[in-house]
Amino acid sequence: MGALIPPSDDHGLGEGYHSPQVPAAVRLNANESPFPPPPGFVESLAAEVSRVEYHRYPDRGAVGLRRALADLHGVAPDQVFAANGSNEVLQTLLLAYGGPTRTAAMFEPTYALHGHISRLTRTGVAAGERNEDFTLDMDEVKRVLADADPAVTFLCSPNNPTGRAEPQEVVHDVISLAPGLTVVDEAYGQFAPWSAMGLVGDDVPLVVVRTYSKTWSMAATRLGYMVGPGSVVAQLERVALPYHLDTLKQAAGRLALSFRREMEERVAALVEERGRIAAALRELPVDTWPSDANFILFRPRGTDGGAVWESLLERSVLVRNCASWPRLAGCLRVTVGTPDENTRFIEALGEVLA
Repeated sequence: MGALIPPSDDHGLGEGYHSPQVPAAVRLNANESPFPPPPGFVESLAAEVSRVEYHRYPDRGAVGLRRALADLHGVAPDQVFAANGSNEVLQTLLLAYGGPTRTAAMFEPTYALHGHISRLTRTGVAAGERNEDFTLDMDEVKRVLADADPAVTFLCSPNNPTGRAEPQEVVHDVISLAPGLTVVDEAYGQFAPWSAMGLVGDDVPLVVVRTYSKTWSMAATRLGYMVGPGSVVAQLERVALPYHLDTLKQAAGRLALSFRREMEERVAALVEERGRIAAALRELPVDTWPSDANFILFRPRGTDGGAVWESLLERSVLVRNCASWPRLAGCLRVTVGTPDENTRFIEALGEVLA
């Protein structure tokens, strides 16, 4: 019997993607919603769970959930695909459209999992550079698309971790220039001034990816989806595992959409708090960048970002250390939390930088 051979990192897979889960009274590192779901949602889900036939497989096509999402976005159910978090949506897209001999394009710094999942699926990665202010350089976009001929081109809007949404005309241009599928990752789309959802059509090589983890207060549920051409959805269904979306998750996703008003109220509250944090950061010795998301990227001046991260944690305030991401040396990212959590962060950072 042969010895087990450990997986090799020869293909540049790296250490994986991790957001540290360490104890802290104020957790502002994972871009979660700071609010639990509305009580009505919990009660509705409990009633639904009491009727689940646990001995039966879930609805393989997630028909009820897809219909509800289609109604939300004004599309057809066959233009919706749901999975276990938006990350599984990305993985399924790359299983269908990526792989050996194919390439995915992205523009750094951006969401680390776009490159990581590409490599996991043995898809080549063509990484372009953003401008100094982290906006897209269209000349660079044209160069990367012409050189790499990517099967998939990723845009993250708002971009994680830099925070800014891509302008509508830029997304239009990328769709027209990209030789393959354009994927607009809108994990934070509800916080932005516009959405690419309105551009989706069966004749447009565009998919828009969303998650329930942020504004719907369902990070623990791990549910995400994409909206795009029906032909793309059909390809994803071919490579997705059978019964990959369990009955409880489908019910939770469908019922959550009944609380759209509460979600929109929370988005408005978090956007207001984002403005308060941004104003406070402008009074401190840090560099910041505009944000259309539920987080803000900043870099302390004249001191090590890692040391600031440690000092904040000593005060039981946890933010994200982004120093290892491309071009983000010394940078930290703070999630917008509750008003009290945001106040504690501002006060703690003021103490540390003093």
